[in-house]
Amino acid sequence: MVQARSETDVLAQLIAWGDARPAIRALILTSSRTRPDGPVDLLSDYDLILAVTDAARFGREEDWLSDYGKPMVRWGNLGALYGLTTYFRGVVYEDHVKIDYSVWPDALLEQVAAQAALPEQLDVGYHVLLDKEGRTSGWKPPTYRAHIPARPTETEYRALVEEFWWTTTYVAKSLWRDDLVFAKFCIDHDLKLEALRRLLEWRLEIDHDWRVKPGVYGRGLKRLLPADLWSELAATYVGPEIEDNWAALWRTTALFRRVAGEVGVALGYAYPQPVDDRVSTYLNAIRQLPPAEDAGS
Repeated sequence: MVQARSETDVLAQLIAWGDARPAIRALILTSSRTRPDGPVDLLSDYDLILAVTDAARFGREEDWLSDYGKPMVRWGNLGALYGLTTYFRGVVYEDHVKIDYSVWPDALLEQVAAQAALPEQLDVGYHVLLDKEGRTSGWKPPTYRAHIPARPTETEYRALVEEFWWTTTYVAKSLWRDDLVFAKFCIDHDLKLEALRRLLEWRLEIDHDWRVKPGVYGRGLKRLLPADLWSELAATYVGPEIEDNWAALWRTTALFRRVAGEVGVALGYAYPQPVDDRVSTYLNAIRQLPPAEDAGS
């Protein structure tokens, strides 16, 4: 059973740790635990910026990751901000606390203050937990508007519609070939996670005056979408049977067509119906072909 430590205890331990390490000059908490709209639960991460005097050493060494507790699993990569290299180190500890450390060169503390706007990592929300020299005092307050999708231009709207219908052709060909793995990648990732998700985000932003954060890769769609749209989206997720995936493709195209039309009307953009018509005819033609193993016989 997962036993969650209190946020107060975790942060107190991190602050004491940072205070005791001379190389750490500031600790800044970001993301969901600092946003007014949350949401936060017992499995929410602690997203922590470490501003340090030797970022390369923190990126190279791993012993410090065990200062909080015993790691259960870890992962990391490189990043950059204002031309300086940063390091990401994510750790799930054996007490079930997950801490995502963003290791910054401490010179970034002044660079952030000098910018006209906060980087998204901070604009989403931040709390300064520790600042040994007061170098974050010039930082601007967060607007909490980071990660809110922008209203698309007509060109962007048209491009998304074209991308969606382009991808459907790969789904149909893969299903006809009984190539399940590639078909599932195309329909669940490219078609829905990439194209349909973005369209649904535009749809919900229209209802919310472009003020809500839908979450990473659709995490907030169930909470934010109208119930009928969510039900239609959920019905597009099926198992491994080829026939079920054909049905999922038809449900996905029907949902996309409906929502793209609504978005187009709301934004004053024409839905490219001829593209829909031509590709739909092509998809139905593939569906009517004899099975791939019988083709040409």
